[in-house]
Amino acid sequence: MAVAEKQAGDEADARMTPAHAAQMVEKARWAAASFAKYRRDEVLAITRAVAEAGAANARKYADWAVEETGFGNADHKELKNRLCSIDLFEHYRDDNFTDPRLDPDAKMVEVPKPAGVIFALTPSTNPVSSVFYKSIIALLTRNAIVISPHPYAKACCADASRLIARAAEQAGAPDGIIQVIDDPQLPIIDAIMKSDRIDLILATGGSPMVRAAYSSGNPAIGVGPGNNPAYVDESADVPQAARLIAESKAFDNSILCTNESAVIAHTAIARRLAEEMKRQHCHMLSDEERDRLAERLFPGGKFNTSLVGKPAEAIADAAGLRVPRGTRVLLVPLERIGDDYPMSREKLCPVLGFYEAPSREAAMTACRAMVRRGGAGHSAAIHAGDPALILRFGAEMTVLRIAVNVGCSTGAAGFGTFLEPTMTIGTGYFGRSSVSENVGPKHLVQWTKIAYAEDAEFPLERYRDLSPPEPLTRPRLPQGKIDYSFD
Repeated sequence: MAVAEKQAGDEADARMTPAHAAQMVEKARWAAASFAKYRRDEVLAITRAVAEAGAANARKYADWAVEETGFGNADHKELKNRLCSIDLFEHYRDDNFTDPRLDPDAKMVEVPKPAGVIFALTPSTNPVSSVFYKSIIALLTRNAIVISPHPYAKACCADASRLIARAAEQAGAPDGIIQVIDDPQLPIIDAIMKSDRIDLILATGGSPMVRAAYSSGNPAIGVGPGNNPAYVDESADVPQAARLIAESKAFDNSILCTNESAVIAHTAIARRLAEEMKRQHCHMLSDEERDRLAERLFPGGKFNTSLVGKPAEAIADAAGLRVPRGTRVLLVPLERIGDDYPMSREKLCPVLGFYEAPSREAAMTACRAMVRRGGAGHSAAIHAGDPALILRFGAEMTVLRIAVNVGCSTGAAGFGTFLEPTMTIGTGYFGRSSVSENVGPKHLVQWTKIAYAEDAEFPLERYRDLSPPEPLTRPRLPQGKIDYSFD
């Protein structure tokens, strides 16, 4: 299906002004105020409808995203769209973010309060999956959401946003609970970001955009960049490690920020690991080929964004290299690790550094060097069979999630591990972020704590037998057509 045939929105949306943006935010505030009074069963029904709509259209939007952006692999994007729609709903459906909770031992009652209106900026690398993910965690916590897609993926994201908005409203959600900016322009984004009518910014994307969110004057949850090492120890199951790393690095052409940037291989198993990775269709470049690729991948020392999410064979071809047909990952031998050595930095494409460390101490030093600046607070992986070493690795690395004997791309994102499933990776204080966890629904709701004196003279009242407060009368929009043109 041609992108030209699928352009989203109408001419009015394309001419959006700050006044239109303000009207959109006010509509979201009305929706949020109404939705905050919904019962848990209503919230779950609405969220399920959205999740099912997303899952039913997972393939359509996977194909569309690849066509529009030129990034990634449609099969893998389809999987991500499902993981971030129906699978995400199933993961959280038994969690209660709507009813008061009672803690008799602490003599405390906690009442949930939604954030309100969330302004969600979504990336081009994981476009529709991020739309689904952010909308579902917003709905589970009774928030309204205004989505600003990356310009490279605006058509598929706008259409997906309207699809799930219709599903939500048909299931009983208030009009305006999910809205999207069809043609995001910097003045509009800046106006909404700085509006005192926004309650929270949920920012996923490049560092400049995240810094802008934090400097907006509004509460913000943003994330830092990754540069994730994968240490393969002499105690590892080498064939398994090779398979897991290859699959992870090749997943969606390596555009998840949790992907491995380099393998740090203990010298005792390095040659065997390289041989096993060759069996997984990873091609090791020579030093001369590595240098030719580096000139193409990091011209002037800066990453060539035209190669983001491109297949390994296409990247090799762009650098004038010949590789075997079916190559999934380009392995590049690293001379060293350092900020001034571009090939040891983050690479959002299936190019994977390979560094041989002569000892565990040297491996630890290399891994710490990788995350020192470019990946602080983000993720790392270790493949090992020594629990003492794994614990040490976790203690020494300045990251906030360690994927153990699993691919880092999906494992650190909570798919295939018991971390919270997410498309927004909190990097904490190490990475200059406000959140240190995988971002989920719990970060979009607040709890008012009704606290009783600890003195036994003041007993906790019998809240257990009380029902949640009945919803207040919900406001309704004016009847008839509303003119949003401001003409």
